[in-house]
Amino acid sequence: MKISTFPAVLAATLIAAASQLHAETIEYVFYDKEGVAGTEVITQDGDKVSGELKLGWNNRRLSLTESFTIGDAAMPDELHIEGISPFGAPVDEKFSLQDGVANWSSTDERGNANSSEPQFYVPKNSTLAVQAQLVKALLADEDNSVNLLPQGQAQLRQLDTVTLRQGEQEQTVFLYGISGLWFTPDLAWYDEQGNLFASDEGGWFAILRKGWDKSHLANLKERQIHAADIYLQELASQHTHKSAKPILINNVNLVDVEAGELLERRHVLIEGGKITRISAAPIAVAGATRIDGRGMTLMPGLWDMHGHLSPSDGTLNMAAGIINVRDIGNTHENIMRVTELFESDKVIGGDVYRAGFMDRESENAMRMGKTATSLDNAKEIVDWYAERGYQQIKTYSSMEPEWIAPLAEHIHSKGLRLSGHIPAFMTAEEAVDAGFDEIQHINMLFLNFMGHIDTRKKLRFTEVGEHAHELDLNSKEVAAFLDKLARKGTVVDTTTTVFSSMLLRQPGKLDPEFADIADHLPVNVRRQFIGAELDVKPEHREDYDLSAEALLKMVRKLHEHKVPMVAGTDGIPGFTLLRELELYAKAGIPNADVLRTATVVPARIVGALNHSGTIDVGKDADLVLLDGNPLEDISALRRTALVIEGQNLYRPDQIYQALGIKPFYESIPFRLNGSTTVAAN
Repeated sequence: MKISTFPAVLAATLIAAASQLHAETIEYVFYDKEGVAGTEVITQDGDKVSGELKLGWNNRRLSLTESFTIGDAAMPDELHIEGISPFGAPVDEKFSLQDGVANWSSTDERGNANSSEPQFYVPKNSTLAVQAQLVKALLADEDNSVNLLPQGQAQLRQLDTVTLRQGEQEQTVFLYGISGLWFTPDLAWYDEQGNLFASDEGGWFAILRKGWDKSHLANLKERQIHAADIYLQELASQHTHKSAKPILINNVNLVDVEAGELLERRHVLIEGGKITRISAAPIAVAGATRIDGRGMTLMPGLWDMHGHLSPSDGTLNMAAGIINVRDIGNTHENIMRVTELFESDKVIGGDVYRAGFMDRESENAMRMGKTATSLDNAKEIVDWYAERGYQQIKTYSSMEPEWIAPLAEHIHSKGLRLSGHIPAFMTAEEAVDAGFDEIQHINMLFLNFMGHIDTRKKLRFTEVGEHAHELDLNSKEVAAFLDKLARKGTVVDTTTTVFSSMLLRQPGKLDPEFADIADHLPVNVRRQFIGAELDVKPEHREDYDLSAEALLKMVRKLHEHKVPMVAGTDGIPGFTLLRELELYAKAGIPNADVLRTATVVPARIVGALNHSGTIDVGKDADLVLLDGNPLEDISALRRTALVIEGQNLYRPDQIYQALGIKPFYESIPFRLNGSTTVAAN
């Protein structure tokens, strides 16, 4: 991308305008795929800015009020944000700058810093108004770069510009990319003054300034997506080492995930993206890309069976050794775009297996895929997904219990599987009896013994937090239920990490599930792992801690009763799956069985075992080279030395550095296409 330069007169104009602003109100509308999901109203009077954000989806309700005062260099010198986070935890965040000393505090963090030069404080709980003010500060800077508090630096690039017309209105807007806040740049459209105008990346929500017709989003979204794709394509071009010749891995220890054994000192030949030879004796191939695997372990590429993919997720997944992903719910437009980008090799990412998402119309509906108004309409939705190559239907919490049996019959008649959240006022056992092939989330297993709960609401979290530890996992009732799951072959996608995290997180404390990686992350990403998600009252703190332990005990019971399990995340790509597998091992599942939940079992379930899931001749070369033996030490999965996807080779340390992440392990060198030069950088 070409970095734009901004005339000095623009910077001067912005600074001068900051002291002469008149009261102005701008309102924004948040759109989901079926209507309005929320609003934010921002008012600026001179150097004082205030705003109110209200956004709702499913059972989440985000409500924030903000106020800040603009100081030198268009940066806030006093700020206050308060309200409620999506899962109900309180928000109360303050920042002040006085006499060169910056102070900030919230329910989650507290800090201070000497600030002799202007630094922009990035709130942990950001809003559209603060986001726009950062753009104004970046525009006011000669280099379009500002130092951040608590740490870091943000840079701004202009990526596109367009003039919109509506009646007598005319508005020129600029697409800016801000780097330094997340793994990849944040993109959105702004007007000449630096006020946000719109943002639509093709995900769950779009934002547009009120007064402008929603039809304008189509053009803006297309251009925003194009700019985002260019960034990811450049990233892929820099970090994909494509071998035009066969790939030969020598002297490597190989994990046989089906047998649960380590085969020592093997030689593996890859041609045309397929494994063509595995030998205990050396293999002679002229001109091959050579990898010395001495002392390393080779295992099949990992699977994440609970993703909600965006185009950038493939990069994080690949660096962690996760090559195949089942997308368990997305907009059709977005997941088809992701699939196309990954398959084209333009963007880093492996194979995608799609589940169509469906909920029933209600005030708590999750408007991400399609929303049914009747059983017949639900069947029509199934037909729509089946015609477009989806393998599975995932239903959500608002589904009518009476619909499940006839809907399951229709889904199965189309050759698709049925999974999902257990519908409100239905138990997991009733859903399995009605035709569920798979259950998403471990909380649903506990709720099975808590009566007919309204799972559309936060009760599906709080009831588990307060009472899961009270369930006798050694009871005949629990055993009978788990035996039924095993007998029917009902798969459980536990996503244990996200629920353990939710139960254990506390105000001001680092999420224990991500403690091992937190210091490797960009500072503003790390901050998202500090604090509580749920508003847990002090009298329930011990209950939540004990219930987090009960999650692991349930995982072990699933294994003991031979219930098929698959590893999935529903969280930050890459890192969450590795933690998920560690939790399975912590629960007492043997490492070999842990590895199967993310290799051979997922491949079998999606019908890909003939070409994936194990290291065998004739299968895809989806491979991960590790320092250490994961059959003995599951944490070896974090020491990824090289990832091979067909003829593509990826160095995780390079990818992590490009995303602002401190690498976990130094990748090993290799000789690309028979070169005498070692590809170390």
